[in-house]
Amino acid sequence: MIPLAAVASVTLACGAALSGEPVIATPETVPTSPRHADLLAVADAFDRAQLAQDRATLERMVDDGLIFIQSNGERAGKKAFIDGWTSPGDSYDPVKLTDRVVVRLGPDAFMVSASATLSGTSGGKRFSSSFRFTDTFRRIGGEWRAVHIQVTRTAA
Repeated sequence: MIPLAAVASVTLACGAALSGEPVIATPETVPTSPRHADLLAVADAFDRAQLAQDRATLERMVDDGLIFIQSNGERAGKKAFIDGWTSPGDSYDPVKLTDRVVVRLGPDAFMVSASATLSGTSGGKRFSSSFRFTDTFRRIGGEWRAVHIQVTRTAA
């Protein structure tokens, strides 16, 4: 069984290294502003939290009103997104992003989009899923939070 996180909530910019520490693997980032490094740091921290199954960080970085459009087109929210990433026994392989684009939408909003293939183990079985995602972040109370996530399954 492919976990919800693999099929529906994938928003990745990094992978889990053999040491267990997630690492960034983003060779094709397309800068849309000379000041996008700060935004990449936010997106990378969000992705590391997902792969590390860091529920506390995800709770902090995901807005309570998250709109999460899963790969099947259904709308879900914060609980489904975080539960999908933190299922006991699931593990994720390193991830390589392609065609990564970061767009600043103003002083307090940005989006990041990329294509990737996520693989790993869920329920004791191997899985692999290819997708394109867009994460939208908004600065709320001085902190960046994911407010909208869209995932579209693609051919491998």
